[in-house]
Amino acid sequence: MRILLVEDDPSLAAGIRLALKPEHYTVDLLADGRQALTALQGDEPFDAVILDLGLPGLDGMKVLEAARHKGNRVPVLVLTARDGVDDRIAGLDAGADDYLVKPFQVDELKARLRALLRRSQGQASSVLEVRGIRLDPASHSISYRGKPLPLSRREFALLQEFLSHPGRVFTRDTLTRLVYGWDEEVESNAIEVHVHHLRRKLFPELIRTVRGIGYVMDKAPRDDAT
Repeated sequence: MRILLVEDDPSLAAGIRLALKPEHYTVDLLADGRQALTALQGDEPFDAVILDLGLPGLDGMKVLEAARHKGNRVPVLVLTARDGVDDRIAGLDAGADDYLVKPFQVDELKARLRALLRRSQGQASSVLEVRGIRLDPASHSISYRGKPLPLSRREFALLQEFLSHPGRVFTRDTLTRLVYGWDEEVESNAIEVHVHHLRRKLFPELIRTVRGIGYVMDKAPRDDAT
């Protein structure tokens, strides 16, 4: 899952990124409101946004309002020191999906983020179960037909994207940005290698190649899957 973190406090931003890394999130960081709005109005594939309100360049509330006005429906968790009821109401009315007041416990941030992602996908539980595969984001565990399955961090992140959106065709570029984000140099065949490993560790028909476009995990087996 790829998260956009918009926070101008360097120590807090670093702490959040460090806390979310073991959760298999890809976290991209911005510290300026105008940069955040540019990212949200572009074609960057974020699964969720953690948005501070007190930002330089452009206030976080205005970032949220402008993004929603442009039709961006990405789930947004607002972080703020503004703890008044009127402030919380204004944030929710502007389009926030959840609201967390500083200071907060990291475990609560993780739980709220899991719940936000679950709601955005229309799921009653965070656990993903598709075609015999069970992925639990809270415990970072994966099993196939009841047997534990060890995966690398990148394989876990990639599989989580496919399980969260069965039937969706992902381009290679989209998958690269979802799994690696902005900060890492990526080998040109990295996604192909991860897909190969997932097919080998699970089953060949797990992920289907859509020639000239990318990859898809079908909701149900196909006779012509490759």
